[in-house]
Amino acid sequence: MRSSRTLADSALTALAPAVWGSTYLVTTELLPEGRPLLASLLRALPAGLILVIIGRTLPKGIWWWRALVLGVLNIGAFFYLLFVAAYHLPGGVAALVMSIQPMIVLLLGTVLLKEKIKPVHLVSCALGAAGVALLVLQPNAGLNTTGVVAGLLGALSMASGIVLTKRWGRPEGVGLLPFTGWQLTVGGLVLLPVALIGEGLPGEITGKNLLGFAYLGIIGALVAYAIWFRGVARLPALAVSFLSFASPLAATLLGYFVLDQSLSPIQIVGALTVVASVVLAQPRKGTSRPEPEPERDSAGKTTRESVQA
Repeated sequence: MRSSRTLADSALTALAPAVWGSTYLVTTELLPEGRPLLASLLRALPAGLILVIIGRTLPKGIWWWRALVLGVLNIGAFFYLLFVAAYHLPGGVAALVMSIQPMIVLLLGTVLLKEKIKPVHLVSCALGAAGVALLVLQPNAGLNTTGVVAGLLGALSMASGIVLTKRWGRPEGVGLLPFTGWQLTVGGLVLLPVALIGEGLPGEITGKNLLGFAYLGIIGALVAYAIWFRGVARLPALAVSFLSFASPLAATLLGYFVLDQSLSPIQIVGALTVVASVVLAQPRKGTSRPEPEPERDSAGKTTRESVQA
């Protein structure tokens, strides 16, 4: 029973990065050219404000700065770097560069979560890296220095956000949607002045642009991030991080089916290798299910600590 619940949690959580894999297609086909800051802002802020209004709950005490940190890492910095990578690299390549994230989570988890590195974790990372190499290192991969650097920094930002979200949990009495709304709102507010100064407002917004922004805001942010943070709370940090490989796989498949991009036999082997690494990294029958993150009050103490105090 426990194993089936874990499998269901993993499958549902994987939907979020699969949706994010479509970001690259939407960026190149529907959004204004060369405006990653605007795209990041309109993806985060409207969805965040909607969730905050629905939840009618604001951070308290220590959670003001924690929400700021998580909002920047998970949303603000990550979104911007994601779109920079998307504008400078082919969709599948951009997603795959950022798939180094599980390896960063593995290292951060040993320090911040006191998790032990197991042989299966190392094998999963090795398989993931091999799959990424087979998918990316093609003669016409279209690698660009700016895009690659942005992708790597984006992976670091998201990995840090995952580990800190797992370490801090959620404050007592705060539901998943308000918690998601805090981060989307903070990330959007951080991006707002940067976008206005760096890019300004576009001279024209077409109906196609509005469709792209609506998709990214509603499906790609509001829905996908609620699913993602649910998974972070229920699954081990490393297992969640490996599910992010659904993003490059989705981007590669969309490029193949929608944009008529080629998919070589080597890339197919790479995709299968990546899938194997994801499956291997997930909790299996016979392993203990991670304890839910403790609820924390406004001072950052767990409920048990508050009672003892």
